[in-house]
Amino acid sequence: MATGYLEILRARHAARLLVGTLVGRLPNATAAIAIVLFVRAEGGTYSLAGALAAVYGVANAVGQPVLGRIVDLRGQPRVQLPAAVLSGLAMAVFAFSGIGSLPLAYAAVAGAGLFTPPLEGGLRALWSSVLKREDQVHTAYAMDAVAQEVMFTVGPLLVTLCVSLWSAQAALLVLNVVGVLGALSVVVSPPSRAWRSAPREAHWLGALRSPGLLALLAAFLFIGMALGSITVASVPYADDHGGDAVYGWLMAALGFGALVGGAVYGARQWAGEPARRLRVLVALLVVCYLPLMLMPDAVPMVALTALAGVFLAPAIACAFVLVDRHAPRGTVTEAFSWLVTTFTVGHSVGTGVAGPVVEAGGALWGFAVPGVAGGVSLLVLTATGRVVAAPGEGAVVAAGSENDPNRAAEPRFSSGDRA
Repeated sequence: MATGYLEILRARHAARLLVGTLVGRLPNATAAIAIVLFVRAEGGTYSLAGALAAVYGVANAVGQPVLGRIVDLRGQPRVQLPAAVLSGLAMAVFAFSGIGSLPLAYAAVAGAGLFTPPLEGGLRALWSSVLKREDQVHTAYAMDAVAQEVMFTVGPLLVTLCVSLWSAQAALLVLNVVGVLGALSVVVSPPSRAWRSAPREAHWLGALRSPGLLALLAAFLFIGMALGSITVASVPYADDHGGDAVYGWLMAALGFGALVGGAVYGARQWAGEPARRLRVLVALLVVCYLPLMLMPDAVPMVALTALAGVFLAPAIACAFVLVDRHAPRGTVTEAFSWLVTTFTVGHSVGTGVAGPVVEAGGALWGFAVPGVAGGVSLLVLTATGRVVAAPGEGAVVAAGSENDPNRAAEPRFSSGDRA
């Protein structure tokens, strides 16, 4: 299993880009918990903490595709580093001003979310310039998805460590300084400085003019809803089976399952059409969501939660391949940023939907939501199967493009977005 990943990491600049991107995204991965802990330390209510975290999330969802489009137009260093600095400065304003002035607090967290650099989409745009074979890029997508799970597991632990060693204010400041350094490491690298998006057709919809991409975004909106609903439904279950410790184990198990699934998925090459494979992976996701409704004792429930996460990272990695194929020429960073935004919005909608469902029917009906949402995602992929499977007009470049140094013969691999 390790051989394929080691081959990727040994490629020149690959490890630096992966680590730099993960470090650069730490402020984003930890923002919600860091904001909540800081507001509580300042004497604010949970309602205020939740509202500020929500404002950050909404601003981030708006900013990612906008900044992604600017990256495609202007290049990575001109956008990623200034955005990281502005986001860090906005969070510093929030850390030093606190909640004494609520308009300033809301404006600061909104600015921090809005200017979060699209490092995630930028990394996926860079893989095809660092790795020269399509199978290596597919493996890198899987490794990328696994690394995200590690970051979202380790990030909250780093926040609590900073809070225990120093303070909630220090946690906000330290993590954002580290994030800027991560972004700096990426944008000064030769691949990032050399990368240029392929020439693009001027169109106000940008990446969203691709029907295949729209179908993928619709499907992953519901997958995000499923994941968000699990985080809410697990709260009343944990209250009845051991409290906060059990909730922590459930969330850790969900991430661990995704990590294991992504690692196994990326360790081999998969034959066949990615669109069909994605439908199979989403169907397996739905099948693994349904047993959560059994709600057994804590230990078997942790195992079922881990099983529910197994096919998440493989589905995301497979979606990366399809996003790359369907992104209209010159919009690859924006397209990947839209996937991030859609998944984030879906997660938020899922938490919002699951709350009233849990209040009305308890944890049992709360755990029914991910199965329903996953089923809708599968229906979307099935109904749009031909659109997702086809490259789509303007979504790919012809072999032998002037931007393809290897003159790739594979007509469905968007190597035209290479440097």
